[in-house]
Amino acid sequence: MVSAEGQGRIRAGVVGAGHMGQYHILALAELWDVDLVAICDTDVERARSVASQYSVRSVSTHHELAGLVDIATVAVPTDRHFEVARELLEAGVDVLVEKPMTSTLEEAKELFRIARQLGRVLHVGHVERFNGAVQELRKIVERPVLVESRRLGPFVPRVQSDSVVMDLMIHDIDIVLGLVDSEPRRMTAVGRSIHSEVADVANVQIVFDSGTMATITASRATEEKIRTLAITQPDAYILLDYADQDIQIHRRVAQEYTLNRESIRYRQASFVERLFVHKDNPLKLEIRHLISAARAARATGQVELPETEDLRSLAVALEIERMIREGRGEIAWPKDLPWSAASR
Repeated sequence: MVSAEGQGRIRAGVVGAGHMGQYHILALAELWDVDLVAICDTDVERARSVASQYSVRSVSTHHELAGLVDIATVAVPTDRHFEVARELLEAGVDVLVEKPMTSTLEEAKELFRIARQLGRVLHVGHVERFNGAVQELRKIVERPVLVESRRLGPFVPRVQSDSVVMDLMIHDIDIVLGLVDSEPRRMTAVGRSIHSEVADVANVQIVFDSGTMATITASRATEEKIRTLAITQPDAYILLDYADQDIQIHRRVAQEYTLNRESIRYRQASFVERLFVHKDNPLKLEIRHLISAARAARATGQVELPETEDLRSLAVALEIERMIREGRGEIAWPKDLPWSAASR
């Protein structure tokens, strides 16, 4: 149980025992100060089968978690995120809901309103924020000129109801908007369906007031799995590999040329720094972050919510989906949405 001071063991449950839910279950089971007490899935047999592997209780509805758990992670289909997260918050449970947070921006705002009103912690599963390489990257990026993000991989039928924007690209939207300290000015977006009825490949370009240009490409029609982020800035080229949690920094140290009757020959010399990155399971770090926030809220009676960042990333992803669906191509950045300078 959680003590009055917000310390002690935390009771946890997972709603959704599918592919993503089982990652949450494993991460929670490995945390020493957490008691995984219940696994919920509307597929009773699946819930029972997974729960038996961890010797915990299985339930068929999230309503049964009320009073049983202090925190819960929600890994059900996107169209059920709002209902499940809302009812858990109202039952006094702190919640981590997988991305995309909700199907609409209005639902996301309502969840944050409920969490704020009830003093409950609500986090969204932007797991790449907890990637060790991303955390190091935030310390070294200065005045980026060009940002190039690629998140490519093969098609996975289990996620075909969500577009590639919500399935994959939303991670990179979140990281890019967090890295560039400037207001976006214009955005272009294109995409096409290949394996499903929604976009399976998408490319987005964002131009910021600072002059920074960002290109974000996501694909689930690429047989090789690629997860990279490259940043060009005046003094360096920085390459991040999400999968390996690795950062390389290329810096130029010399540039010479020689002139003869036939041609101009250039010689460039540079050196590569490989940054030390503390590597840990990002999902486990994300859950620990939820637990720390839940303990702090119980100890102080005050809750801190990452509302601005989470709403901003969702709003941009929804706008990109709409642009692709309607074939609009390019828009000026809408100043009335949550990420505008006036609303920060």
